[in-house]
Amino acid sequence: MAIRREPTIFALSTVGSLLFGVMTVADAWVLGWATDHVVIPAFRTGEVGPEMLWAVLALFLGVAILRAVGIVARRLGAGIMQYRMQAHTRRAVTRQYLSLPMEWHQRHPTGQLLSNAYSDVEAAWGPIAPLPMAVGTLVMMVVAVFQMLAADVVLALVGLLVFPLVVVANLVYQRFSSPLMTRAQGLRAEVSEIAHESFDGALVVKTLGREGEETERFAGKAHELRDVNIRAGRIRAAFDPTLAALPNIGVLVVLAVGVQRVIGGASDAGDVVTVAYLLTIVSFPIRSIGWLLGEFPRSVVGFHRAQRVIEATGAMPYGALPLAEQAGGVRLEVDGLGFSYDPQVPLLADVSFDVAPGRTVALVGATASGKSTLTHLLGRLFDPDRGRVLVDGVDLRDLAHGELAGSVAVVGQTAFLFDDTVRDNVTLGADVGDDEVWAALRAAEADGFVAALPDGLDTTLGERGTSLSGGQRQRISLARALVRRPRLLVLDDATSAVDPEVEARILHTLRSDDRGGTVVVVAYRKATIGLADEVIHLDRGRVADRGTHLELLDRSPTYARLVNAYEQAAHDEPAAEPAGRGDGR
Repeated sequence: MAIRREPTIFALSTVGSLLFGVMTVADAWVLGWATDHVVIPAFRTGEVGPEMLWAVLALFLGVAILRAVGIVARRLGAGIMQYRMQAHTRRAVTRQYLSLPMEWHQRHPTGQLLSNAYSDVEAAWGPIAPLPMAVGTLVMMVVAVFQMLAADVVLALVGLLVFPLVVVANLVYQRFSSPLMTRAQGLRAEVSEIAHESFDGALVVKTLGREGEETERFAGKAHELRDVNIRAGRIRAAFDPTLAALPNIGVLVVLAVGVQRVIGGASDAGDVVTVAYLLTIVSFPIRSIGWLLGEFPRSVVGFHRAQRVIEATGAMPYGALPLAEQAGGVRLEVDGLGFSYDPQVPLLADVSFDVAPGRTVALVGATASGKSTLTHLLGRLFDPDRGRVLVDGVDLRDLAHGELAGSVAVVGQTAFLFDDTVRDNVTLGADVGDDEVWAALRAAEADGFVAALPDGLDTTLGERGTSLSGGQRQRISLARALVRRPRLLVLDDATSAVDPEVEARILHTLRSDDRGGTVVVVAYRKATIGLADEVIHLDRGRVADRGTHLELLDRSPTYARLVNAYEQAAHDEPAAEPAGRGDGR
C-alpha cells in the first residue's frame, strides 16, 4: 500500500539503496584487484609504482563518493515515505472517528482511540524506513553471491551455508516475539486509557483524595507494559547478535578452507580475499533484513489495530435530500420511535409526537425515562431502532450530509469548550462576524461576563474552559448553537448550572426571537416548564401525556408529583450560579 501511494519516493530511495549496494560490492572488487595488481607484486618486487597507487586511490574514492550519494538518497526517501504514510493513516483514522456514530465511540475507550491514532500508526509504518535499504541490500546480496561464485565456487558454497541458519533464527524469533508484541500494543492502549481517565477526572481524584490509588492503578499497567517490553527486548537481544554472528562464523570457515586451497594451488589469494570480504558484505544485508523482520511483529499488530478502526462498520449513511431554505422554525415529527442501548432493555418505545413550527416544547420525565436519548435522536447522534424523526416532512436519514447540521443544533448537558478564544469557541471556524457573535452571546445572557474578560472575545478560555464557572460555560455553548441561527434548537438540560432567573430570561429570549425557531428543551424547573407552549411527559420510555403545564398539573398526578419534587429539590439546594454572580465567575 505504501509503495502504491508513494511510488516516486520509494523509487528514489530504492535507487539510492541499489547504488549503495552496488558500490559496496564494488569495494570488494577494488580490494581484490588491488591485492592481485598492487599488494602481491609489491611483496615480490619490493616497490609500488605511483601510477598504481593513484589508480587504487581513485577507485576507492570514486566508489566512496557514489556510495555516499546512495546513502543520502536512500535515507531521505525512506524518511519522507515513512512520515507521509504515518500522516496519511492518522488522517484516515481520524476521519473514521468523525464518521462513526456515537454508539461506536461509547463502546471504545478514549485511551484506546488515542493509542490507535498514535502508537499503533507509528508501529504500523516502522518498517517503511528500512524497507528501501532492505530491497537495495537484497540486490547487493544477489550481486555479491554471483561475484563469490565467479571467484571460487567451493568457497562461495561454504560461505552460503549461513543462509539456512539465518532463516531458522528468524522463524524462532517470530514465534516467540509476536505474542509479546501483540500484548505490548494492547497494554499501550490500556495505559493511555488510564492516564486519560485520571486527567479527565482530576477533580474527582483530588477532592476524594484518590491520588495514591490512581497512581497505583497506572503503575500496575505501566509495570506490566514494562515487563512485556523487557521480555520482548531479551528475545531481540538474543536474536540480533545471533544474526550478526552467523556471517562472521561463515567468514572464519571460508578463510580456513581458503588457506588450504591456496596452499594446494586450487585458489588464488585474491580470490580468497574477495570471497571473504564479500561474505562480510553479505552480513550487512542479512542484518538489515533482520532489522526489517525484527520490526514486523510490532508493525503487523499496529497495522491491524489501526486498520480495524478504518474498516469499522456503522458509519451513518446519508441520503441526497436537502432541507428547504426558509425562515422560521421547522415542523418536527416523531413517529413510532424505538431505541435501546441493550437489545434486552428497551429505552424508548413507540414515542410519537409533533411540534409545530416556531413552538417551544418541554420534555419532562423522571431520571432514565429517555429524555437525553430522545434529544440525541433528534440531532441524529444515533439512528432509531424503529420509527422515524422527520423535519419538515423529511426523514433525517434521507437528508444529505451537512443538511441537518445547518438547520438543527443540539446543546448537551455537559458544556465542552476548547482551549481557544471566546470568539473561536462560539464560531468554531464558521464565517461569522463579531456583531453576530455578540448577538448570540446576548441571547444566551453571556455578553456581560464576556465583555468583562481581560481581552473580551479574544480571551483564551483554557482547556475545557476551566477559567469559567459551570453556568458561564453552558451559556458559551448555547451561544455557539445560536450563532448558527438553527431552525430547530434542542436543549438537553443545557442551563442546569444557570440561575433560574437567568435561565428564564434566556428561554424568554428564545421564544420571542424574531427568527421564530422551534425549540425542544429538557426541563426540570417549574418556571422553565411554564414558559413552554406545550409539555411532553415521558414515563419509562413512553409518552405518558402531553399538553400545557397547567393542564398536566390538573389531570396527571404522576406529572404533578414529579414537577413538585423537582421544585422542592431546587428549593432545598443552593442555586448553581446565584443571580448576583451571573456575570462573574
